[in-house]
Amino acid sequence: MENATVLRTFYNIEPSRLVTLEGYDSINVKVLSSEGTFVLKQYQFSQATYDLLVSENRVLQELRTQSAYHFPKAIPSKTGDLLVVAENAIYRLLSFVEGAFLGDVMHDLTLLRSFGTFLGTIDRISSRIYEPTINSKETVWDLQHFYKNYEFLTYIKDPKLRNRVDYFFLQFSELVVPNAYRLRKGIIHNDANHWNVLTENGTISGIIDFGDMCHSWLINELAIAITYVMMEKERPLDTAIPVITAYHALMPLEEIELRILYYLVAARLCTSVCNSARTKLLKPASDYITISEKPAWNLLEKWFTISPIKAENEFRKAAGYRSIPHNHVQNQIEHRRKHISEALSLSYERPFQMERAAFQYMYDAEGNTILDAYNNIMLAGHAHPTVVRAGQRAMAQLNTNTRYLYESLLTYSQKLLSKFPASLNKVFFVNSGSAASDLAIRLAQTHTQKQKIVVLEHGYHGNTRMGIDISHYKYDHKGGSGKKDDILQTRMPKAFGSGMKDDGEAGRYFAESLKTQLTQESNDIAAFIAEPIVGCGGQVPLAKEYLKNVYPIIRAKGALCISDEVQVGFGRLGDWFWGFEMHDVIPDMVILGKPMGNGHPVAAVVTTDEIAASFNNGLEFFSSFGGNPVSCAIGSAVMEVIEEEGLQLHAKETGSYLQKRLNDLKKDFVEIADVRGTGLFLGVEMVNKGGDPNKKLASKIKNGLRENHILIGTDGPFDSVLKIKPPLSFTKGDCEILVARISSLMSELLKK
Repeated sequence: MENATVLRTFYNIEPSRLVTLEGYDSINVKVLSSEGTFVLKQYQFSQATYDLLVSENRVLQELRTQSAYHFPKAIPSKTGDLLVVAENAIYRLLSFVEGAFLGDVMHDLTLLRSFGTFLGTIDRISSRIYEPTINSKETVWDLQHFYKNYEFLTYIKDPKLRNRVDYFFLQFSELVVPNAYRLRKGIIHNDANHWNVLTENGTISGIIDFGDMCHSWLINELAIAITYVMMEKERPLDTAIPVITAYHALMPLEEIELRILYYLVAARLCTSVCNSARTKLLKPASDYITISEKPAWNLLEKWFTISPIKAENEFRKAAGYRSIPHNHVQNQIEHRRKHISEALSLSYERPFQMERAAFQYMYDAEGNTILDAYNNIMLAGHAHPTVVRAGQRAMAQLNTNTRYLYESLLTYSQKLLSKFPASLNKVFFVNSGSAASDLAIRLAQTHTQKQKIVVLEHGYHGNTRMGIDISHYKYDHKGGSGKKDDILQTRMPKAFGSGMKDDGEAGRYFAESLKTQLTQESNDIAAFIAEPIVGCGGQVPLAKEYLKNVYPIIRAKGALCISDEVQVGFGRLGDWFWGFEMHDVIPDMVILGKPMGNGHPVAAVVTTDEIAASFNNGLEFFSSFGGNPVSCAIGSAVMEVIEEEGLQLHAKETGSYLQKRLNDLKKDFVEIADVRGTGLFLGVEMVNKGGDPNKKLASKIKNGLRENHILIGTDGPFDSVLKIKPPLSFTKGDCEILVARISSLMSELLKK
């Protein structure tokens, strides 16, 4: 039926003009007539919809009776009916509520306080109303049913964005759902957004569109409201605080509600972007649902930069509660000393007490958000939902060992080995890079029936007895036991500072030096082991053509070539998935660890059929946890994220950008002697004005960044190299923050 006909037939209204309005579950028309201005709403008929509208009208009547704010009024038809059913449709005429939308006015302190008072006022009324039809309603926009939106995740095409949203689905299930039974409930408006809330003279005057009204957790009203007023604000929490304070004055908030409020805001943002993504496909011409999409994405990204601990403390303060108590760092240190050996060192002059993490951020107990440019183990990002869920599911299903058959071992092995040259087709799973190094040496010695191992200066290969024996970084360090007789130590092929170009000249020189060294040795050499980029040596890429010349020398001695990829593997280097690829060689064995499990203890040795066969000599190899179903599931998930999110390309592009910005900084400071590495595995060598290693400056920069809530490390023979190796969720924007802070610190430090 035509809208004009409906108005004439049922309401005796002759419209002078009809203006179509956007709607989600209804067709809406603004009616201008001599009798006044109205909104005509049309719904597809169902008994459930009819019953809901009856209940909604009763709630509207109660709100109009009990408060001075403006709400839509249901206009009766000629026969006195508030709902008209005709031609399988329900018609409803409402008064048009005048006022300026919240989204069109300035959000000053007075308005924000007024908003909180308004919400508290209507919730005091509506939460006491009993309407069985509304109580039984379920909608994707009700945050207690947040997981109804999970199926819409697939509509978000960018996998990085999709996984950012999934992170909050995961946190919701971990932190909100277990507390659901403790939350107060009542009828709430459930959609106090910019385009539903009305203002007059700088204060809130009313609200429209009760279509999302539901019986839900009371705190959801506030969560939704502050979500929208925080959008496009430089300091979102500052905007939320006066709303919370004013709401609390009328509807006192409970501590459990404030505890989960951060995650409810995130849930509303995720609901919004999920439904926007879906609507763009189902209703591509509609602006109604997608109008908040960009601001929602922007706030969601900013929400990661706000510590949930800080947010909760700010929310608690707004409601008059004390901050969350935490064990202060000094107490933690003293307690740690009682039970943990001081051989386990702490980072930074002022250590952090970490509580939570998300992608490239960590959150300490004091509520600070820490930008992580240091933890390369978390390759896919801290608490990546794909990886976490894989571990949770596997642990709930089966955890055993490789003496049994299970599909995940085979699936993961195949997925991992597909990334290697055909000759490297056997894998031994263990639990750490150290165990993998130890096993690799055993494999080499068993296969060759020789003992000696050739190692590089400043190399590090693990914390086992064997790992320390082959790690110059450890055995030649303070407290080290010194080099064992069966270890052959050779120079680290570092082109920088050698006086030679890194165009093959330096590599050939260092390779020839090793060849000369080995002529003086017997043929009792089992293996040569090296990292493609020597991390503890100061993030030093092996000189070009070094390995291409060294590998034939080693193999001529009947020995094996081992590439330690524990730090650099899995796409971190950008141009190459494995570090040995950057040197155009194929090793006999590859050691994997650290990022392999994104924080879960997974490691492996990958080798050839021939070497694996020689190890099958009757002395069974077994690792209780190596290759268990949980580890395999997590390892597979990491590989999935690398592919899905294009992390290797991201490492290349972001790493190249960061390297360029650091080289720009190098032009301003002679103390930056070298910027090296590739992808997101970089080193910055610091010197004094005389060109000598500058450990003091490197330490001050590292600790200065710590005070600015940014993590990097230092390493190298003189501890004078800044180590930058962040999770691969690190962005170009993060690069700018890091470089700007290094620049400001150096300017300040070098003035003294």
